[in-house]
Amino acid sequence: MKNDIRICIVGLGYVGLPLACLLSKNFVVSGFDISAKKIIDLKNGFDETGEVQNLTSYNINYSADPAIIKDANFIIVAVPTPVTADKQPDLAPLQSASKIVGQNLTAGSIVVYESTVYPGCTEEICLPILEKESGLKFNQDFKIGYSPERINPGDRVHTIDKIVKIVAGSDKEALAKIAAVYGSFTQIHQAPNLKVAEAAKVIENVQRDLNISLMNELALIFDRLGISTRDVLAAAGTKWNFHKYQPGLVGGHCIDVDPYYLTYKAEQVGYKSKVILAGRKVTEGMPAFVASKLAGKKNILILGLTFKENVPDTRNSKAKELAQELKAQGSQVYGFDPVVKKVEHLDYFQVNLIKTWPPTEKFDGIVIFSPHQIFSGSEFSLTNLRQLCLDQPALFDIKGLHSKDEAQAAGFKYYTL
Repeated sequence: MKNDIRICIVGLGYVGLPLACLLSKNFVVSGFDISAKKIIDLKNGFDETGEVQNLTSYNINYSADPAIIKDANFIIVAVPTPVTADKQPDLAPLQSASKIVGQNLTAGSIVVYESTVYPGCTEEICLPILEKESGLKFNQDFKIGYSPERINPGDRVHTIDKIVKIVAGSDKEALAKIAAVYGSFTQIHQAPNLKVAEAAKVIENVQRDLNISLMNELALIFDRLGISTRDVLAAAGTKWNFHKYQPGLVGGHCIDVDPYYLTYKAEQVGYKSKVILAGRKVTEGMPAFVASKLAGKKNILILGLTFKENVPDTRNSKAKELAQELKAQGSQVYGFDPVVKKVEHLDYFQVNLIKTWPPTEKFDGIVIFSPHQIFSGSEFSLTNLRQLCLDQPALFDIKGLHSKDEAQAAGFKYYTL
């Protein structure tokens, strides 16, 4: 089978590239991406996501020419599925990728989607595009499958080869081949159909989002009561069946996006979400809450702009919403993130970028947004941060990198979630 299957990964980002590297150990693998710049970087051994080490050690044929898809008979689509400004599914990347694949699809191929979608999307949206663009007949000339990605950017423990992969196929033959391909490098779970696999993926993030939303609501309550949310959670966490989550400003490409895919589909079938959207509303209000604690501060520095610590991923980072809230209150907002190597990615935040450290500006407020490991170093100690500040500065340490006692001893008024 390994000699018969030729794989092409469509979309070489956080999901597609690590997958291509793993599969290249057992199969002939090519990779297509619409970004010619990215293809040049990959050919030169540079992965801007930082997810793959020693990229040049993998034998992958990269190309920005979609004709490369014609040489494959097992195509995996791994493109983003964001939401629009009004929180509706933005299927444009998925539809565009399906069109490109369809135009280059050969008879006898299997097309597997990894993008997170609502139940039914692969068959209702992607499949008709494949048929139209290819002129081929579904389940006769080609088959489809679904195997949702479970990438956690920056996670060196739960890598693709160490997690269970859900697989589903349009018929038994497709499922067998898909299971064999993914089963070549990790454990698999065979779902009975594509809709089940799609639903399983989307609720993974819905569940996590709701748990974090609960923690956020608790943080809002405990703030008014004058007690520490972290102290309460530490005490409650001593019970054997207490689920340990932390409050936070949820961003990135999954957790605060995927719930809207499920609620969108739910409304299509006549159900208006009550719990999921309520949780989303609480979490979406957290940037305003953080900003409210810094009202009156004139110059505020945000340390770490990525959506989570130790990754260069700026997609949908809530640091942008926080900056907007701070500016609406009249503050000048500055930002510094040494993990992001490409300055153009930081333009997204529309803040005064600090490009060299230490800065010459003086601040009366600092927010540690993404607590990168580098911020634990002596260069960013509380003492050194205090030297950058004016009198009576505030420190909002969102994820609790420092303790309240340490911050107060350094001269900060301390806040955390």
